[in-house]
Order: sequence, then structure tokens, then C-alpha cells
Amino acid sequence: MQDERTIVVGHSSGAVAAMRLAEQQKVLGIVLISACHTDLGLKSERIAGYYSRPWLWDAIKANAGWILQYHSDNDPFIPVEEARHVAKSLGSDYFELVGKSHYFSFASITPIMGELTKKLKAELRK
Repeated sequence: MQDERTIVVGHSSGAVAAMRLAEQQKVLGIVLISACHTDLGLKSERIAGYYSRPWLWDAIKANAGWILQYHSDNDPFIPVEEARHVAKSLGSDYFELVGKSHYFSFASITPIMGELTKKLKAELRK
């Protein structure tokens, strides 16, 4: 169960699911890793149903207290232009990482956790 204290973290299709959730539900924040906004021309993505209707960018922004977004410049599955479009549409705090591919290594998580910690500390000060 999620509420306004929930942080949703999604990677790849999980990031897409997190965005669709935030269209309808208020959450404290979302962390998007390797997000896209189209089915990438893939039947396997199209059948998921996430891309069959327009994105409600304004609803996502209104329902998420904050949005952190990460993408690698050399992701072999999701072109960086996809992530940049999502970032522009959402006004997310966007971090483009160099050479991290699609599946980030454990070491790649450290800066993500650092930014998430900053967001949580800011929430505690409110």
C-alpha cells in the first residue's frame, strides 16, 4: 500500500510503472532508473499496455513530491533521448551517468543513494 510517505523506485519497465502509478496516486517521491516514454518499437513492450495512452506529465509532477532520474549515456536498450524526454516532461532532477549501460553496478548505486539521502533529510526538516 502506498501513500504520501511512499518512495517508489523503478528500473526500466519498473520506472514506467512508477510513472503510471504517480499519474493516479500521491507519493513522497519517485526514483526513475533507465526510464522511457515509448514502446521503443518493440512488440514485447507494446503488449504491456503502458504506452497505449498519452502520458499525464502534469499529474505525475503534481502527485510526486520530487523525482530523481538516472540514465546511462550508453544504455543499449533505452536510448538516452528517451530519458531526456522524460526528464524534460517531468522536470526531474536528472543525472546522466557515463558508461553504466542498462544494469548499473553496485558502485553506481552510491550516488543514487546519496541524492536519495539528501531528499529524505530535506523531508525531515519540514
